[in-house]
Amino acid sequence: MPDDTQDHETPAPHPERGSRRVGLLVAGGGALVLVALAAVLVPWHPVPGGVPDPAPASSVLTAQEIARGEAFGTYARWVSWSSLAVSLAVALWLGLGARGAALVRRVPGPWWVQVPLGALAVLAIGRFVTLPFALALWRRRVSEGLSTQGWSDWFADLLLDLVVGAVGTAIALLVVIGCARRWRTWWPAIAGGIAAALVVLGSFVYPVVVEPLFNDFTSLPDGQLRTEILAVADAEGVPVDDVLVADASRRTTALNAYVSGFGSTHRVVLYDTAVDGLDQDELLSVVAHELGHAKNHDVAVGTALGAAGALVGVGLLAVVVGAGPLRRRSGVGGLADPAVVPLVLALFAVGSFLVSPIENGISRQIERRADVVALQTTDDPDAFIGLQRELAVRSVADPTPNAWGQLWFGSHPTMLERVATARRVAGE
Repeated sequence: MPDDTQDHETPAPHPERGSRRVGLLVAGGGALVLVALAAVLVPWHPVPGGVPDPAPASSVLTAQEIARGEAFGTYARWVSWSSLAVSLAVALWLGLGARGAALVRRVPGPWWVQVPLGALAVLAIGRFVTLPFALALWRRRVSEGLSTQGWSDWFADLLLDLVVGAVGTAIALLVVIGCARRWRTWWPAIAGGIAAALVVLGSFVYPVVVEPLFNDFTSLPDGQLRTEILAVADAEGVPVDDVLVADASRRTTALNAYVSGFGSTHRVVLYDTAVDGLDQDELLSVVAHELGHAKNHDVAVGTALGAAGALVGVGLLAVVVGAGPLRRRSGVGGLADPAVVPLVLALFAVGSFLVSPIENGISRQIERRADVVALQTTDDPDAFIGLQRELAVRSVADPTPNAWGQLWFGSHPTMLERVATARRVAGE
């Protein structure tokens, strides 16, 4: 008999199957890059002799300060965790059912209008349902003397933060969904590359585009303090053209400083509360810490890790959303469907929660290295310890935070761990 198998064409693979395979490759490749970068760039042993046990709280703070910090820390923890739980529940309720998809489909206009407006609607719902928790925490901060804002200014900041977050989210979603509509199979690779580039671009432009929306910045005036700061920068080998002061006092009494950006947008910023509220040796200690970040290019390190993480995230998104049961449960046709926005945001919320201990564990190691740089540069452990005490007292920090909470959400070592590091470096 003649072989008629040649008369039948092999069925073409479904686009979702092809994109899932590409997504697996993108996620796997991104994970390999992420692990390699973390192995090379993250300081896994930042403290000489190893990370010491925390110092006794009573050696730094009074009994009254300890009790106050623990009380506020417990309150803030439960309010924040409750808000997070409600936020995740609402995101899953919208994303894993047809409700969210139906909400986006009600938005008139083409897909590139539905996506940003749908994202804004979903984010606004999440912010609305967690508003009571945010309000409770703000009122407690006011009663503790931490917030200097009235409710109208506080609420205006809340809305501004929502809009800024929605714009960033909308850009990412437009890239992913636009690529999925244009390249049905290879979109994970293309969208992953664009997402990684956006992480780099965002880190570069954030200091000059987003930060000025929330604060005004002025150059630190000429004088002894500026001269001493530039001397510290010279000692650490960090070129500094300017030191900026942010008008943080219109929001808070807490003390802080930070570095952001890289290349031509790199900046060292001091809160005006720190400039006015710290002794000069303590202020130089916090500046030395921030310059330690600059010395080791920590913003660029974080950006590189974030870009690799974006590849992993887009690849996993293609794999998970490409699964038929999840698409059917959510009432969407796939990543090319603008109604997929609530599902993507739900998956992002869950993913962000799950990777938090990894992100914050890396952050704590980077912060420890900056502490060691500051201690070695200033050779003044007493000023460093005094700074940590002042930071803790002014922010009503819990000196002994919940261990699980610190593991999952602590981006910095605890105050008592940092004091112990100072004593270790000083050779005590």
